[in-house]
Amino acid sequence: MTDPVNVPTIERVGIVGAGQMGIGIAHVCATHDLPVVLMDAKPDARDKALASIARNMDRQVAKGTLAAADKGPALARIQITDDHAAFADCDLVLEAVTEKEEVKRAIYQAVEPHLKPSCIMASNTSSISITRLAASTKRPERFIGMHFMNPAPVMKLVELIRGIATAEATYRAARTLAERLGKDTAMSEDFPAFIVNRILVPMINEAVYALHEGVGSVAAIDNAMKLGANHPMGPLELADFIGLDTCLFIMQVLHEGLADSKYRPCPLLVKYVEAGWLGRKAKRGFYDYSVNPPRPTR
Repeated sequence: MTDPVNVPTIERVGIVGAGQMGIGIAHVCATHDLPVVLMDAKPDARDKALASIARNMDRQVAKGTLAAADKGPALARIQITDDHAAFADCDLVLEAVTEKEEVKRAIYQAVEPHLKPSCIMASNTSSISITRLAASTKRPERFIGMHFMNPAPVMKLVELIRGIATAEATYRAARTLAERLGKDTAMSEDFPAFIVNRILVPMINEAVYALHEGVGSVAAIDNAMKLGANHPMGPLELADFIGLDTCLFIMQVLHEGLADSKYRPCPLLVKYVEAGWLGRKAKRGFYDYSVNPPRPTR
């Protein structure tokens, strides 16, 4: 009989990055009674964070998924900071910054000296090797991938990705946290892009190829998939929502990591990114968001 696994209890969460994913995860934690330390080096990101979370909570109140009386206490659980030392009492610190490995590694080097020995480190990466990220820290056994879907307050799934060194106790603690946040989990092996993006982003890339080759227009491709496959959002509209730069990065990770030509990024996707047409966040991608309703660009 094996010894029981001593699973750490997570009662205080730290988050690095006050972008869309970071504030979404902070929102979810705060509305499930967890104190949150949200850190960002950029003053404008810090200034906007609480206001953005408050607006998103207002939407939940309007929909009846959050009681109006719970909004104030939830916001009060979120501490905004630019100081790594604020993570000293956290039981788990999750990095939710841009999909650039060198940026993530630099964050781990800056954050780790301030963490207590038992603290778990996690990454919200959607595609980068957890084993490789963990190896850049001094606690690979207490490092795990927790990939929240966007928008985090709405989407039910959290992908859990174990690196080769991730301890069983770390995995169980992360799974327990996700369940406490009302999420379902899917455990993925540490392969490029994990489960969701391994399947989703090549589908988007194929839709871009269909556009590139003249199989259909933007509107035709999106309507065909919405009406023919019952997708809530067409693949090109979804690409704009995700960010075309993120889609391209994930395809590059798949192409390089698996060395299979079927993952070659579509040249049209590359051109859009080179043009700065990154989707909704740039007001232009496969659709022009400067008009209402958005107008296809091809």
